[in-house]
Amino acid sequence: MLVIASILHAGWNFAAKRVGAGGAVFVWCYYTISAVLCVPVAIGDLLVESVRPQWWWAVASVGTAVLHVGYGVVLQRGYAVGDMSVVYPLARGTGPLLSVLVAVLLFGEHPGAVGLIGAVAVVVGVGVISAGPAIDGKPRIASVAYGLLTGVAIAGYTLWDAHAVNALGMPPILYFTAGCLAQSAMLTPHTLAHRRDIACLWRDHRREILIVAVLSPLGYLLVLFAMQTTPVSVVAPVRELSIVIGGLVAWRVLGEPNPVRRIVGAVIVLCGIAGIAVAAQ
Repeated sequence: MLVIASILHAGWNFAAKRVGAGGAVFVWCYYTISAVLCVPVAIGDLLVESVRPQWWWAVASVGTAVLHVGYGVVLQRGYAVGDMSVVYPLARGTGPLLSVLVAVLLFGEHPGAVGLIGAVAVVVGVGVISAGPAIDGKPRIASVAYGLLTGVAIAGYTLWDAHAVNALGMPPILYFTAGCLAQSAMLTPHTLAHRRDIACLWRDHRREILIVAVLSPLGYLLVLFAMQTTPVSVVAPVRELSIVIGGLVAWRVLGEPNPVRRIVGAVIVLCGIAGIAVAAQ
């Protein structure tokens, strides 16, 4: 389940990178379409499961919406100014590292020597990916900064969502759908102020919008279901197989430079994450 989610995640991030400077309007487009697609499924799930909605579901949904909006906007900005082979692995590597650190501090999990080595490997891998000048000779400060900021957002929503579907017991499909609706609502004022951009984006990138709108919820719903039976310190690392997939796509399809160094760095990050996952068992 988590491996499939990783493939789907790398796929929709490739589509998002192709849009580049779509910004918050692009994020609104795919969140809104995702919500429209998910609402009928959520209603069906609500009827079949005979679940009684709770008032705190709204709080949980707004919380995940805030974190996901921040994630989506920062990620898209990173793709507008940086390379996917830098932004993507940094985001995916930093996220689980922070998730595990918080899980250790708040949930009392103990990584041990293997976990510490894994954490060091993640940091080293991030350094390898970040090193070197851009193709124009300038440092990749923007790519690195947005990659790390995206990783912080990933850690935030991973921990929040794990708490919502486990401790609070909110059904994953209902939770995700409510989050999508809230995310769309939060971005609507900005989108209305830039309504002309919607037509341009739909004309030039409708395929990418639809790909993200479908693959993003599908992949993350798989993760939410996995969180119900698997510790967050395991879910967060295992899904990061997408790091290597994304690096290969950025090299072979997008033609981004320095493929050997970046893929080696991505593999180091992945090995570090695997070490953290083993230690969390």
